Amino acid sequence: MDVISVPFALLALVSLLVFYLLPSRLRVMFLVLLGCGFIASYSYLLIIYLILFVLINYYVGIYIEKARSPKVILRLGITFNILQLVILKYASFAINPIFRLFNSDIDISKLGEILVPLGISYFTLQAIGYLINIKMGWEKPEKSFGNFLLYISFFPKFLSGPIERSNHFLPQVKGEKQFDIHQVTAGLRIALVGFFKKVVIANQLGLLITGTYSDLQSADTGHFIMVLIIQPLYLYFDFSGYTDIAIGLAKAFGYDLLPNFNRPFMSINVTTFWKRFHMSLSLWFNDYVFRQLSFRYRRWGQYASSFAVFITFILFGIWHGAGWNFMVLGLIQALAINYEFFTRNQRFAVFSKLPDNLRRALGRIITYLFFGFSLVFFFSADLESVFRFFSGLGNGFSIISVTEYGLAFYPALLLALILLLAEYVEEDHAGISKSISKIWYSSGILRFSVYYIISICVLIFIGSGLTFVYQAF
Repeated sequence: MDVISVPFALLALVSLLVFYLLPSRLRVMFLVLLGCGFIASYSYLLIIYLILFVLINYYVGIYIEKARSPKVILRLGITFNILQLVILKYASFAINPIFRLFNSDIDISKLGEILVPLGISYFTLQAIGYLINIKMGWEKPEKSFGNFLLYISFFPKFLSGPIERSNHFLPQVKGEKQFDIHQVTAGLRIALVGFFKKVVIANQLGLLITGTYSDLQSADTGHFIMVLIIQPLYLYFDFSGYTDIAIGLAKAFGYDLLPNFNRPFMSINVTTFWKRFHMSLSLWFNDYVFRQLSFRYRRWGQYASSFAVFITFILFGIWHGAGWNFMVLGLIQALAINYEFFTRNQRFAVFSKLPDNLRRALGRIITYLFFGFSLVFFFSADLESVFRFFSGLGNGFSIISVTEYGLAFYPALLLALILLLAEYVEEDHAGISKSISKIWYSSGILRFSVYYIISICVLIFIGSGLTFVYQAF
């Protein structure tokens, strides 16, 4: 079932009603069945696989606590999780080439196509984090299989996160969920804004991005420059739209999910950017990869952190997809962060002489443009497409027609810029932001009118357009 559809919206609303009408003891089971039904709408085989996956990690978690050698059990658990991820997602990149060396026609990647492993990158990291938490003593293994299954299969976050932590989510499962009209309506408003971001803004901007990458030969310099500028906005509003839907629906059901975005385009450097963009993934890699490597190689001094950054972001890139372009995506992020680390004193000596507003503006522009540049590796099918994109910057320049990518493209771009302006005011002008918030919450007519307009816009555009970008991961 497509998340951006009227049937999904109706399912969510009906499910909310049923959830709060049910006795408390039945609500977890209801959410489990709801999640399984949602996943089954994509693939029945995936349900079978997911239950087996959850069952294995459930018992591994229990055995870690009981075992005399918990490290061995943990390694076995992590090996299982990584191996199934490699087989189902990375076989074409990491395994099939080995078979071809021996002139074999075996294609392991077909298994992934059969199972349709949607959300596999997300639930795998969640399972690994859970096992590590138990080994480190940060939490106890979950005794209820139903609760653990809900943690993995909770339908708002299943396809594209956020990457929830078990020690944050599981305690909420055990808590009593009382119907709170304010919490429910607040959650639905967040979800509505998420739908708006996706269908009204991201889908319209995405026509330029997908159209250009699907026909790189025909595009000229004007198209490529426009893509470099627009694709960060497209990805942000697409992914933050899904995140808002997930967080909003979860909130309506009484669950708080981890935040995933914190005004990332207000970042003045790449290091800060990755603390504010896809935060749940960045924090996962920070806690379970970067910190572990930094500690293990601490005898190297500051070079331990540098090495850890490279390994972390290469894995970060590979997580996004099977291809050299994703590996390079991670590598250039690591290079940028290491550059900022080792030149921090020199850059401070230069930029500290500038006025604060100018310094922040330059930092944000440079960070935004760097992110736009790096996204070429993200959206390209392979490295050959990356080279074709950058070589196309010299194809000559032509004016892009106003209607070339649909009549809604430029209105969507204007809306995106307005929302970014709102983030800027919230970030740099707290007093103005507070005054606007006061007006907003004091006027019920204003709020109703805005949400009414948003709802109409969503209904006009829903059911058509592109799938979520991060749904592919």
